[in-house]
Amino acid sequence: MKVTELKLSGLMLIEPRLFLDDRGFFFESFSQREFEAETGSRVGFVQDNHSRSFRGVLRGLHYQMPLSSQGKLVRVVRGSVWDVAVDIRKSSKTFGQWVGQLLTEENHLQLWIPPGFAHGFVTLSDSAEYLYKTTGYYDRSSERGIAWNDPDIAIAWPQLDIAFSLSEKDRNQPAFKQAELFA
Repeated sequence: MKVTELKLSGLMLIEPRLFLDDRGFFFESFSQREFEAETGSRVGFVQDNHSRSFRGVLRGLHYQMPLSSQGKLVRVVRGSVWDVAVDIRKSSKTFGQWVGQLLTEENHLQLWIPPGFAHGFVTLSDSAEYLYKTTGYYDRSSERGIAWNDPDIAIAWPQLDIAFSLSEKDRNQPAFKQAELFA
């Protein structure tokens, strides 16, 4: 695997070694030993999640507060999404900054999003299936969010020919300045 640290400290793009031939492809989507060696992060994943979303569905920006914070290893197995991570660690040099990355079934890229980041994505293809491992269990009481269109963060979401579709929860997330964030 090839690991590239992105402009936000701790956020990493992972490109697996892909073996292609006329029958298809094979790759290891996760190896604990290789992940730890390449990222320098020792993590234990406790939950796998799988979601399907249709074109224009925007999910996020979500996170969980300590003591239930989650790191996420995310990837797309069908379709394409534009994935976003926002640094919400007040002590970080990149606090309030964001990174966007195209994840597709063709590029096989993964993002390692450690605790301390808000996370979301928008589906670009007709539908997309999204898999992610988490380092913590889902805990409704520690779940938080930030408005996807907050002007202080100013995420440049891709323009689509349809309106974004958001859940009621995501339409009503607080502004960045009002959100409960990491120390």
